[in-house]
Amino acid sequence: MQVPAKFEYERADSVPHAIELLARYGPEARVVAGGHSLIPMMKLRLAQPEALIDINGLAELGRIAVEGDELAIGALVRHAELLDSTIATDLFPIFRDAERVIADPIVRNRGTVGGSLCQGDPSEDLSAVFSALRASAVIHGPGGTRTVPIRAFHRGPYETAVGDGELLIQLRVPVTPGTGSAYAKVERRVGDWPVAAAGAVITVRDGVIAQAGIGLTAVGAEHFCAPEAEAFLQGEAPGEEAFAEAARIAAEHCEPHADQRGPADYKRHLAAELTKRALATAHLNVAGSATEGRI
Repeated sequence: MQVPAKFEYERADSVPHAIELLARYGPEARVVAGGHSLIPMMKLRLAQPEALIDINGLAELGRIAVEGDELAIGALVRHAELLDSTIATDLFPIFRDAERVIADPIVRNRGTVGGSLCQGDPSEDLSAVFSALRASAVIHGPGGTRTVPIRAFHRGPYETAVGDGELLIQLRVPVTPGTGSAYAKVERRVGDWPVAAAGAVITVRDGVIAQAGIGLTAVGAEHFCAPEAEAFLQGEAPGEEAFAEAARIAAEHCEPHADQRGPADYKRHLAAELTKRALATAHLNVAGSATEGRI
């Protein structure tokens, strides 16, 4: 029988209360929301926190709203809620594309956006999505609130910018007219971790790409992005030739590793092909919108 080690349990009733509890129990405390990553690790005793701080009651972290020129997504938003949110998916189809292929309905009903990002798994889907979107992470702690670019949020496998006593409270995504987005993934079976996946976000002005974002996961891309390919696309006319070259550059600069999901050269091939597909679909999302003001 898999049984966790002994731990204390506290339920936070506000963000300040959660920060207070984290300070009280110290660095061996862990926050729990969906728990799909933490609880299995505790059962196997790969993780043995001294205390669990339950934040499921913090309704203020479960909002999705447009605030000025940004889309704000609370860290406690469930995957299913993000998938069902027309506010988010109409602005950014990449959320719909990705959430449809994350795990299964049971996991999506309880798992949270913030939990997925804070787990820091190198094969995590939403990490690539938010990297492509050039989002920012809002972190609250004893010293107040600070904002970290998502591309500086993940510092390595299972390591993030959230420090001891701090809490990820929100993701903020810039809303820019003339932008399209998409996500493409290959998995061994439905709901599995990706063999490889790519997200793309492009902004088109006056017939050329003003800005591009490419997110890659499961292929060893540092910070889940492909900056060399993004730089190539800037100023290029969107189309098959430009997308193919950007995809080649993205694959060239990632560092996939062979594992049970496939050899490295296969993953590199997928990185190129999925990047090309995601870019093409993102462009269609711009071209197919009623106006260039659609995201």
